[in-house]
Amino acid sequence: MTTTARVNVDPNFVVGPVNRRLFGSFIEHMGRAVYTGIYEPDHPTADEEGFRQDVIELVREMGVTGIRYPGGNFVSGFHWRDGIGPKDQRPRRLSLAWRATETNQVGLHEFASWVEKVGGELMYAVNLGTADTRESLEVLEYSNIPKGSTLAEERIANGRSRPFGITMWYLGNEMDGPWQLGHSPADDYAKKASRTAKALRQLDPRVELVASGSSHPTMPTFPHWDRVVLEHAYEDVDYISCHGYYEEKNGDLGSFLAAPVKMDRYLDAVIATADYVKAARRSEKTLNISFDEWNVWYLGDNLRRFPRQADRFYRTDEIEGNDWPEAPRLAEDVYSVADAVVVGGLLISLLRHADRVTSASMSMLVNVIAPITTEPGGPAWRQTTYYPFAVTSRLAVGVALDVRVESSQYDTDDLGSVPLVDACATHDAGKGRAAVFLVNRSLTDAVTVTVNLAALGELSLLECQMISDPDVYAKNTRDAPDRVSLQPNPTARVEHGILTVTLPPVSWTAVALG
Repeated sequence: MTTTARVNVDPNFVVGPVNRRLFGSFIEHMGRAVYTGIYEPDHPTADEEGFRQDVIELVREMGVTGIRYPGGNFVSGFHWRDGIGPKDQRPRRLSLAWRATETNQVGLHEFASWVEKVGGELMYAVNLGTADTRESLEVLEYSNIPKGSTLAEERIANGRSRPFGITMWYLGNEMDGPWQLGHSPADDYAKKASRTAKALRQLDPRVELVASGSSHPTMPTFPHWDRVVLEHAYEDVDYISCHGYYEEKNGDLGSFLAAPVKMDRYLDAVIATADYVKAARRSEKTLNISFDEWNVWYLGDNLRRFPRQADRFYRTDEIEGNDWPEAPRLAEDVYSVADAVVVGGLLISLLRHADRVTSASMSMLVNVIAPITTEPGGPAWRQTTYYPFAVTSRLAVGVALDVRVESSQYDTDDLGSVPLVDACATHDAGKGRAAVFLVNRSLTDAVTVTVNLAALGELSLLECQMISDPDVYAKNTRDAPDRVSLQPNPTARVEHGILTVTLPPVSWTAVALG
C-alpha cells in the first residue's frame, strides 16, 4: 500500500544558517575509541605518528567538522598534564569513569595533530569535576598563548611551536549526573563554571564557552538544573549543552522511529529555559545550544547512570584477571537500518533548530557507539549510521528552511500521535543549490511525497539517495561490511518545480537539487 504526503518549501521561511559545527563528533578516552580506534602504531596503515590512515580517510569522507575531546565522563578524573611531554615518561592512570587503565600515549599534542589530519576543529573539555579553575587556566595558556610564558614555552619545547588555537571550551561534562566524579548541586557547579569562564575569557577573549546543561531530558533535575546554571553564568558563557541518547525498547519500533520528536521537545524546553533566564535578567544576549552528545545507544538503564559498573559491559575475556584493562571493548553497538533512519531523523531535528543549535557532536566517532568500527590489526568499516551523517554534512549548506509537512499520523506508546513523514530542507541561494531530507516512519507502507519547490526557482535533480532495506534490522559487520549502504532512489523526479519521490517503509532519503 502507498500513501501520500505533501511538503512545502519556501525560501522566505528561514530557520537560520547551517553552522558547519552542527556536523561535529566526539572522541573520549573510553573503550577503543582512541587505542586501536584512531591510534594503533602496529597497524599496517599506521602513519609515522601511529594513527590509522584507513580511519583518517573514513573520517574525512564522513564530513566531520568539530571534534570534542577528551571527554565525556573521562574528563572529570583527567589531569591534562598526564598527556604531554615524552611518551615514555607519561603516567599510567586508572580511569575511574570507565574502570580502565589509561596509558596517555595519546594526549593533547597527538590528538591535535590527528584532528588536523582529518580536517577538523579541536574542541576541548576541561575538568571541573576533580579539578579547579587554575587547572583550566593552565591548559588554556599552554594551548593558546603563542610564546613568552612558562607554559607556552613548555608547549614549544614539547614540539609545537605554534599555538593549538582552540576556540571552543566545555566547562566540565554532565555535572548534573550523580555518576560524575565531582558531581555537585546546580548552584555549586554554576558558581564554579561562572568564575572559570570569567578567568578563561580574561586570559583569551576569543574563547567560546559551553556550560554543562542537563545530561538527558529524563533527569529529575531537568530543566531546574539548566535554569540555575544560567542564572549564575548566563553572561559568562556562549552555549548551554544538552545530551540525548535514543534506543528501541521492548520491540517498540514505532516509538523508536519517532525519537526525533523527543529531540524536538527536549530542544524546545532547553531553548525556553534559556530564554526565560534571558528575560529575567533583562539581557540582550541570546544563548545558543551545543548538543554535544547525541546518538542511538543501546545502554539500557544501567551503564550511563552507573558507569562505575562499566565492567558489566566489557567482553568477559577482556576482564578475566584484569580489573583495569587497557582499551576494552565497551559499548560497541552494531547499528541497523532502523538505527540509521533514526540518526537521519535526529539530523533533521538539529537542522530544524539551526537558529539556536549551532554546534553538535555525534557521540562517538570510532568503535564506541560509533559510525566507524575497526578491528585491531584488521579492517575499518562504515556502520549504517555513517551514511545519513555523511550525506547530510555534504548536502546541508546555506540556510535551514522552515518547511510545512502534511502527512498522515500514527500512534506511539511513548509520544502519542506523530507524523508518518518527517522532513527538512536547506537552501544556498548564492550557489543555486537546495537539499531535501525525508524520513518515512511507516513500518508497512511506502509514502509518495510531493515537495513544492517552485518558490526556489528553477531546479533540477542532482541526486537522490536513501537508506532502506526489506530487513530493517540488517547491519554491517566485519564479514559483511557493505551489507547496508546508500542506494539510489529511482522514483525521484522534478517537473515544473515539483519534486515527487516515493519513500519505502522505514527509510531515510536525501535529495540534492541545483
